[in-house]
Amino acid sequence: MITKVSDSFYSFLPTGCKLCHEGAKMVLFITGLCRNNCFYCPVSDERRNKDVIFINERSVSSKEDILQEAHSMKALGTGITGGEPLLVLQRVLDCIRLLKKNFGMSHHIHMYTAESPDKAQLQDLNNAGLDEIRFHPPQHLWDIFANSEFARSVTWAKELGMVVGIEIPCIHKANCIVPFALEYDIFLNLNELEFSVTNAAALKERGYFLLYDELSSAAGSRDIALDIKKQYPYVQFNFCSSRFKDAVQLRKRLLRTADVIARTFDEITQDGTLFYGVITGDEEEIIRLLIHLNVPKDLYSPAGARVELGWWVLEDIAKSITGRFESYYEECYPTHGKMVVERVPLTIDSMYLR
Repeated sequence: MITKVSDSFYSFLPTGCKLCHEGAKMVLFITGLCRNNCFYCPVSDERRNKDVIFINERSVSSKEDILQEAHSMKALGTGITGGEPLLVLQRVLDCIRLLKKNFGMSHHIHMYTAESPDKAQLQDLNNAGLDEIRFHPPQHLWDIFANSEFARSVTWAKELGMVVGIEIPCIHKANCIVPFALEYDIFLNLNELEFSVTNAAALKERGYFLLYDELSSAAGSRDIALDIKKQYPYVQFNFCSSRFKDAVQLRKRLLRTADVIARTFDEITQDGTLFYGVITGDEEEIIRLLIHLNVPKDLYSPAGARVELGWWVLEDIAKSITGRFESYYEECYPTHGKMVVERVPLTIDSMYLR
């Protein structure tokens, strides 16, 4: 049975993907180091070929950063990616143990790898608590996958009791790997090919172009997935589209995070961003004014050379601050660093935007 969500579709969803659909899965970028040079790799210059760690959008400098991010979104699981995680295997094992210790064995962890781990490496991963492994073989092996070292890795991982799958971009020759997935009874994740700053030139050189100007989707990628669905109706597959990642997965994660970190006066938008008011200037002077105006303490918060407060509070006191302080509406992501989406100066015309 095929299920459609947004413009993605699937006949099977591994647990890792189910949690992504709920916005409950963290992404642990464990290193940017990698031995492969896939032309479609979307990893940014900030991370590519650099031994750096990120948890979601947050740069990691300590174990506490990982735990804080997990708490901030009430994460139910973590996906470990890179780069190539197996190049820093001990780091991967340490992080798996950290997460399992702090959030319990039910905290689901899956890992991507473009390498073919041996039995000892897989045993270490299994002992640490890895629940699911997704193999991402280089494209030149897709049509000979059954005769590659990856086939042995898949067999060993299954013997250890891990949930096993293959995850590749949905491009030419993707159908070559389907018979293997069927024979070995593993799932197949097909990701819509996406343009990024770092892979755009390589994609264009190979004849790819954008499906829509406003999205990063590559034309033809979805059609390949539809052909595979038609040709192989019994394979356990999931086609994850570019639009779905933004409109569903990211949005739900933002909503989940916003629900945890939102202050009394923050309004959570339907996109998962936070909306509030800002008054800039001398903090002490602003607070004295707010106290004089009988604004409840739980409806504002000092933040350096500015005070953040409910947008409706800002409108209520607009006449008292006009000409004395600069003020505006602000919308930001609820992620670490709270990147600002938009600022709108408070004027008569901008009032009552909500």
